[in-house]
Amino acid sequence: MTNKEYELVILGTGAAAFAAAIKADELGKKTAMVKGGTIGGTCVNVGCVPSKRLLISGEVIRNTKIHNLGENAIVQHDEEFDFAKIMESKKKLVEDLRSKKYEKVLSKLPNVELYEGIAGFISDKEIEIRHNDKSTIISGGKFIIATGASPSIPKLQGLNEVNYWTNIEGLEQEKIPESLIVVGGRALGLEFAQMYNRFGTKVILLQRSPLLIPEAEPEMSRAMELHLKEDGMEIHTNVNLKGFERNTTSNKAIVNTEVDGKSVRFEAAAILFATGRTPNIKELNAEKARIKIGTKGEIVIDSEMRTENPNIFAAGDVTGEPMLESLAAREGTYAAENALRGTHRKIDKNVVPKAIFTDPQFASVGITEREVLEKFKACTCRLVRFTDVPKAIIMGDTRGMIKMVAHPETHVVLGVQILSPMAAEIIHEAVMIVKNGYKVEDVIDTVHVFPTMSEALKIVAQSFFRNVKDTSCCI
Repeated sequence: MTNKEYELVILGTGAAAFAAAIKADELGKKTAMVKGGTIGGTCVNVGCVPSKRLLISGEVIRNTKIHNLGENAIVQHDEEFDFAKIMESKKKLVEDLRSKKYEKVLSKLPNVELYEGIAGFISDKEIEIRHNDKSTIISGGKFIIATGASPSIPKLQGLNEVNYWTNIEGLEQEKIPESLIVVGGRALGLEFAQMYNRFGTKVILLQRSPLLIPEAEPEMSRAMELHLKEDGMEIHTNVNLKGFERNTTSNKAIVNTEVDGKSVRFEAAAILFATGRTPNIKELNAEKARIKIGTKGEIVIDSEMRTENPNIFAAGDVTGEPMLESLAAREGTYAAENALRGTHRKIDKNVVPKAIFTDPQFASVGITEREVLEKFKACTCRLVRFTDVPKAIIMGDTRGMIKMVAHPETHVVLGVQILSPMAAEIIHEAVMIVKNGYKVEDVIDTVHVFPTMSEALKIVAQSFFRNVKDTSCCI
C-alpha cells in the first residue's frame, strides 16, 4: 500500500475525465487518473460511436431498398445485408477510436499517471483504489469525479422472467431479433427503435408521456412520431408499465401496461429499456468526502462544477441531466481549470445543442415557445416546413420543419428546433445565433449559400415578415 500525492486526482476515464486530464497536463500539473471501467467511458464504447454506426448502416439499408426522387424516378432494390459484418464493422470502429483517441492520447500526457481499479474516498483528501485484491491509497490537492452513469431499469414485478436489454446488450447482438419492445422515447429509445426497425425487426415502442420527445415543440414530436410510423414502427404513448411475464409457450416477453386507462399486453422476443441513466456513485463513499448527493443520485455541483467540498469538483453524467458527451467534455475542461487555476469558468447550458440521430433527425438549442410564453407572456414564433426549402425539394426529401422563437419585443432569437434528415448538422448555426444574441433581422441579413439545407434558418427568419410560400428562391 502506497500513498503518493498528486495536485489533481481524476476519477473516471470517459469524456469529462479525459478533457480534465488533457487540461491538467497542459497546465503541467501532476495528475492521477483512475480507470474503474473500460477506457473511453460510455460514448466511444457503448454510446454515440457504435450506435451512430449502426444507425447509419440501417439508413443505408433503407435508402438502398427504395429511394424516391419523384413519381418518375424511383429506384428500388432488394439486396440482402450481412448483419454479422455490420456488427463486426461497429466493433472494429470502437476498438480503433478507443485506441487512437483515448489510449494513445493518454500515453502522450507526461504529467498524467493512470491507475486501474475501483476508487472510493477514505477522507476528503485521500482515495483507496482496489484492484485484484490489492489496495492503493493516493492523496490529492484537488479531485474531479467523472465516473459517468449506467442504464436505469424500472423495478417492476416479473422483470427477471423476461429477456431484457439495455443499450449495452442492444449493441452486442449476434442475430436480429424477430420482434423487440423498446420502453422509453427520447434519444436512446428512438434511435435503437429505428435502428432495429431498419434491420427488419418488428419494433413496438412504448412511451410514458403523451409526446415521444417531451422537451420538443409539440409539432416536432408529433411529426417525428408520424415519420417513424411511416417507417414501419408501432408506437404507443401515454403508457403506464404494470409488470412483465414470460409466455411459456413462445418464450417471448410480455409487457403488461395501461394505455389511456385501458389494460393492454404487448409481446416480443426481447425488451430494450431506454428509461434513463443513473449516476455511478455507489463505490465513491461520498459521505467521507463531504459531497452532497441529489434526489436522483447525482453529485450536486454549483455553476463552476464545484461540490459542497471546495476541493472536489464533478463533471459529466455523474452530475445528472443533461447527459451529453460534448457537455461532459466541456465540463471536464472547466472543472480542471477552476480546480487548478482558481478560475470561475461556467457553462451556459441554454446554448448547449441537443440532437436525436434518427432519420429524420431532431436537434434543438435554446428555449421553446412554451418557455418564452411563461417568461414574457408573449412569443414571436414561426414554423416553416422543409417543403418550402429549395435544397430539400431538390434532394427529393422534404420531411421535417424548423421553428424559431424570438423575444416578443426585441426579436432576439431565443431558441431553434429542427426536424430534418440533416438537423444535427444545421443546428450549429442556430447555436451561434442564440449564443451571440442575434436578432431575427441579423439572420436575414446573413448571406447563405444557395441551395443548402442550412438556408432553412434564413427562410424561417424571413417568415417573421413575409409569406415564404410566395417568395422567390433568390429572396
